[in-house]
Amino acid sequence: MIIAEITVVPIGTKTPSVSKYVARAVDELKKLGLKPELTAMGTVFEAEDIALVLKAFEVVHDSVFEQGAERVVTTLKIDERRDKGGTIKQKMHSVYSRLE
Repeated sequence: MIIAEITVVPIGTKTPSVSKYVARAVDELKKLGLKPELTAMGTVFEAEDIALVLKAFEVVHDSVFEQGAERVVTTLKIDERRDKGGTIKQKMHSVYSRLE
């Protein structure tokens, strides 16, 4: 399982707000059959293969241009572990279980 985080920043828009762009990006991820989890600084999702992660990157990036942004900065982080399975929830639980 691949865990990925994507962050998209539109530049050249009329307002500093990015919520409409993020909402559209999340919708695009759902259309791909993914289950995005929105955070304050990015959107996290799980995928079975790298091709789907890269497709997600493409559709999110393009969706911002389609809404009229003149420039888009998109960041993608990929965590792929091949020695054992893992999920977003499992990864978070592992850290929370060590907190005092």
